[in-house]
Amino acid sequence: MPNRSQTETSPDAPEDAFSRVSAHTAPPAGAEPVATAFDGPLFRHWGDGMREPALRSAFRAAGADGLRRRSGIPSSGDREVWDAVDPFTIEQLRIDAEAGLGRPWPDVTASLFARYARDGDREHYEAAVYARQERLTRAVLLAAVTREARWVDEAADGAIVLCEQSTWSLSAHDDAHARRGFVVPDAASPYVDLWAGEIVAQLAVADRVLGEEWERSWPGVRERLRHEAELRVFAPFETRDDFWWLGYWREVNNWNPWILGNVLLAAVLLLEDPERVARLTARALDSLDRYVATLPADGAIDEGVAYWWNGAGRMLELLALVSQLTDGALDAASLPLIAEVLRFPMRMQLGDDWYVNVADGWARSRGGEPWQLPFRWGRRTGDARVADWASGGRRPGTPVAPVKGGLPRFVRAVADPEWRDAVPAAPPLPRSVWLPSVQLLVRRGHVGDASGLTLAAKGGSNDENHNHKDLGSFIVAAGGRPLLVDVGKPTYTRQTFSPERYGIRAMQSGWHNAPAPRGLEQGEGPAFSARVLTAPAGEPGAAEADGDAFALDLTGAYPLAAGEEWTRAFRFDAGRIEVTDSWRLRPEADVPAAVLHVVAAGEVRVDGDRVLVTADGAGIAIAAEGIIPSLEEWRLDDPELSGVWGERLTRLRYRLPQAEGSITMTVEELR
Repeated sequence: MPNRSQTETSPDAPEDAFSRVSAHTAPPAGAEPVATAFDGPLFRHWGDGMREPALRSAFRAAGADGLRRRSGIPSSGDREVWDAVDPFTIEQLRIDAEAGLGRPWPDVTASLFARYARDGDREHYEAAVYARQERLTRAVLLAAVTREARWVDEAADGAIVLCEQSTWSLSAHDDAHARRGFVVPDAASPYVDLWAGEIVAQLAVADRVLGEEWERSWPGVRERLRHEAELRVFAPFETRDDFWWLGYWREVNNWNPWILGNVLLAAVLLLEDPERVARLTARALDSLDRYVATLPADGAIDEGVAYWWNGAGRMLELLALVSQLTDGALDAASLPLIAEVLRFPMRMQLGDDWYVNVADGWARSRGGEPWQLPFRWGRRTGDARVADWASGGRRPGTPVAPVKGGLPRFVRAVADPEWRDAVPAAPPLPRSVWLPSVQLLVRRGHVGDASGLTLAAKGGSNDENHNHKDLGSFIVAAGGRPLLVDVGKPTYTRQTFSPERYGIRAMQSGWHNAPAPRGLEQGEGPAFSARVLTAPAGEPGAAEADGDAFALDLTGAYPLAAGEEWTRAFRFDAGRIEVTDSWRLRPEADVPAAVLHVVAAGEVRVDGDRVLVTADGAGIAIAAEGIIPSLEEWRLDDPELSGVWGERLTRLRYRLPQAEGSITMTVEELR
């Protein structure tokens, strides 16, 4: 089995997904995946109500039209919705859409598709696909609001363009190359990946919104959409058990709820047989239960906040849809696990748009998150802190949702008057968060206050989703702005999810704020992990505990010899952060016993025996018992990284000559 980092799943909707298994992974030789019933958290909550017989009875009574109404996706005839859409949102859509009106739709060529197999490039193909979808989303929204023929026609053009696309799967996910050696898609065997789900849901929502308009002016378009959806998605989903993301033979990740939610929404909107929709719903819920079963009780997502939106967030969207379709009979809002998962990204906020980032996540919000999703769930569950946190994404003078988030999410946002009228509230910023499942502590001086220092420190294992070798690493922010940082996600290539993954600098422990005993990199896989020696004080397992000390045994993170050891302890004390490393290693001639690495973002300069780091008006001073580090600059030429950190990052290297010893690094705020 590949390391979990060598697999695919995505943070931001036009980016794609990273998971524990490759999109090209096949079932074990001789194995025959079978869809057997799974008794997970959802089944224990709902019982046989989630199985096909009960759903068939309920959906038959509702009828196909009733299910479509319950979906929450309005048709263009629902003028109460479309006449009340936020004016700024529509004006921005109009400006962007008119810039491309009348021009050819972006080409999605075979040469672009083949580049992934040939040279590892996936960005150019994906950019062309995303540009098509974003143009269609704008057209559908404008057609629904204005009913102008030019936008109805533009939307019909975009829908047919997608129907004529050779595959709905992304080149990095399609299995034609791995299975048959093709560098083009295999039209005879459509692969259902994240983007097949995204496209079928987009076309289904477009059909729901503009169906009445298309019936009058574009007869035949709706039939074409249904034909392609059946061939490319519904039939494969219904008949094939070998898709790994279903969970019948492999552990699942964020692909599972992301694909299931899109497929089910499309089925509800496009299919006329309620009993078939019930069958597909039962299959989706049985599969989703396998994903829910992987989530820890404290709600932590090991891929971090960036992936929450397209993992746990997709799960919440699917659960909300199921509640609507069953008229509240199947509602997961009261499950404690769901409440904890909902709170996770709120708990990771450092300040403003900066977040604790781990694995392949970004440290800074990219502005494309579907904030209406946690806002609505916070209101639904009565969690005022989540609603307040999410309301920060509803900024005056900006659209209610990002186009790149996809048409279903955009329509849900524009159809929500509470979200349209939401006013940003002060962020909750919990004082202390402890997530034992991933061994992650976040600690700041005061509740609801980003001023001063914030510490985030983690243990965990090197078998996490989208894993970076970051055991024992930490982040320090001043005034909510991270200055000692986790580098985060670079641009994806074929190398990213391959055995050469850890050749990428951003994934290496040497470029995290971690020690390097005898210059070693951390090991990869489940055998390499941290062990908690001292957990933050508070109720065991509490997600928000109160404590200032956290200690880890990092011996198991490295391929050390017998008898060697390394521990790291963190202490937060009145705005001063202390990181104490203690070690015992085998001495080696002419080789430093160890190196401490610290990666800083901003202006870095040595001032006596301290190092000063400043950025955006925030600053810290770092001291390590008189040791002066060497500074190594990393000039960032990757747009994914430079978009977060600017032109460069600086690595501080503290050489430790003794084979046995202890050292305390202190971080204090510059005032």
